[in-house]
Amino acid sequence: MASLRELYPIPDIDPCWTVPQNFEASFDWEYDDGRKQMMHLYQKGKDMQWDALERIDWSLDLDEENPMQIKDEMGGIAHLPLWEKMSRKEKAELRRHQQAWTTSQFMQGEQAALICAAKIVQQVPDLDAKFYASTQVMDEARHVEAYKKLLQAFGVAYPMTGPLQTLVDQALRDSRWDMTYLAMQVVIEGLALAAFNNIRETAGNPLAQQVNAYVMQDESRHVAFGRLTLKEYYPQLTQKERDEREEFLVEACYHMRDRFEARELYEALDLPVDEIVEAQMASGYQQMFRTMLFSRIVPIVRDIGLWSDKIQKAYTEMGVIGFADVDYGELMQHDNERAEEFDEMNKRKRQGYVEEVAALGESGGVAAAE
Repeated sequence: MASLRELYPIPDIDPCWTVPQNFEASFDWEYDDGRKQMMHLYQKGKDMQWDALERIDWSLDLDEENPMQIKDEMGGIAHLPLWEKMSRKEKAELRRHQQAWTTSQFMQGEQAALICAAKIVQQVPDLDAKFYASTQVMDEARHVEAYKKLLQAFGVAYPMTGPLQTLVDQALRDSRWDMTYLAMQVVIEGLALAAFNNIRETAGNPLAQQVNAYVMQDESRHVAFGRLTLKEYYPQLTQKERDEREEFLVEACYHMRDRFEARELYEALDLPVDEIVEAQMASGYQQMFRTMLFSRIVPIVRDIGLWSDKIQKAYTEMGVIGFADVDYGELMQHDNERAEEFDEMNKRKRQGYVEEVAALGESGGVAAAE
């Protein structure tokens, strides 16, 4: 089977990306019992490990003309004249590329999270945090595996988008361990959770729903891990240090809000990029989606204490300040429940298959006896 790099419609993509780093690896000689909440997260991280090949029902197929069965209106270009002029085949190809681009960004972000989690294991000073971060490393590897397998079914994939690559580069180069948390655990994974949720709740294809639901179950814990660690650490900072974090946070949020333009996708298909991006930005659905992206970030930012006038002003201008009162615990619970619903669905399907085979065996036995 072809590597995903061979499926990129963009030429001259390097086979790897290296980011120079300069930070200290920290050993904890205390070996104490650790914080109760952190050790609880660590235990959940151990208990909730799963196998991407076994838990997900890979026998499910993607639709040929609309792989994840997402409504065309959600793409923001269904009302453009160029869409009306497209043939059925051209529309199907555009849907495939759009959905593959989105899934590719999920996969690329999960590899970034894998590397950042490994960095956190080395950098963070407390052993209990190292314990939990080590479970996250395994989680992220599994997520990359799942999205890679899903992308192979699309037959096309895309490299990491520029805005995401810029933020990942900053997270990896910064020598301060909390900045890796802030960039990855809060901003990147917070945005990813909202985007995963969009697929989980709007896609009509059960395979796409499952992959995102199971990944979300893990990622909710990862964001909670960042929340717990930074909430304890940030009160110790000087005002100058807090100002630096808040400046980074505001810039990162604006930066990531604009990462979904997908210009490289339309360039690869030789479509009018500016016209499509303008239509997307004017789309009511896309405007709502860009707002909902911050539903997981804003309550976490408030909870960790980075809630100055500057932060609130930025979130007010972005139209997302209303998410400040969201109960993140309820969101985590809902993520768990949705994943368990898919587990139950797959369990019933497997049970039905076993019963069907057993019934066929019995009927065959009766026929043979006669």
